[in-house]
Amino acid sequence: MSGYDRVVQPAAGDEALENHLGGDEARNYRQYELDMVAPHVGKSMLEIGSGLGHFAESFLPRLDRLVVSDFDPYCVEQLNKRFAERDDVDVLQFGLPTDIPIGEKVDTVVMMNVLEHIEEDVEALRSLAKVTAPGGRIVIWVPGYMQLYGDFDRKVGHVTRYTPATLRSTVSKAGLDIDVLKPINFLGGIAWWVAVRRGGVGYPDPRLVKIYDRTVVPATRFIERFVRPPFGQTVFCVARVPR
Repeated sequence: MSGYDRVVQPAAGDEALENHLGGDEARNYRQYELDMVAPHVGKSMLEIGSGLGHFAESFLPRLDRLVVSDFDPYCVEQLNKRFAERDDVDVLQFGLPTDIPIGEKVDTVVMMNVLEHIEEDVEALRSLAKVTAPGGRIVIWVPGYMQLYGDFDRKVGHVTRYTPATLRSTVSKAGLDIDVLKPINFLGGIAWWVAVRRGGVGYPDPRLVKIYDRTVVPATRFIERFVRPPFGQTVFCVARVPR
């Protein structure tokens, strides 16, 4: 499930709550995601769990080839409509772990809020490594720290929340090297703990999301330019397929 698409999907159930940080309520957070991921994207990219395709579309100007994917039939239908006029975009439907019918390998795979849904996370990464060129990158964005696990996580089907240590273990067992691995969004983690864990909020209020986006996200980005946070709402990893 991609960073902020599914919130507009009709009849998607509680899984639509996954991407509360999206749309007009969270433009700063959306830019935060893009700015974190973009330096690690090459010329060909596969996104896992593309939702409606907003996030992947942002990379088109820099790409020679884009492959978008989702397991949800509605999302796949919308992806086909969105990219119908693009010869450089392919749309796939599958769920991990599985053999991925991609054809030529890509140099970058991007997973935004996907791996935490998959019990066989090591096997999922091995599947992705098979379609990534040697030396290519797998960019992983996952929710951080089980101390933040609550009703929201259960509603959207999170198997776990990762720490850098647990994600390192998963990535290493899949036979991948690690270029970047760190917690991010320190202030967001505190806000999440207060609102969801201590406050008992089942899902984020869009009004609070808008306030969070205008205040906490810019402050977080400024602080993290100078300080490596000890924990965060998110764990960010760039894994590399060995040559």
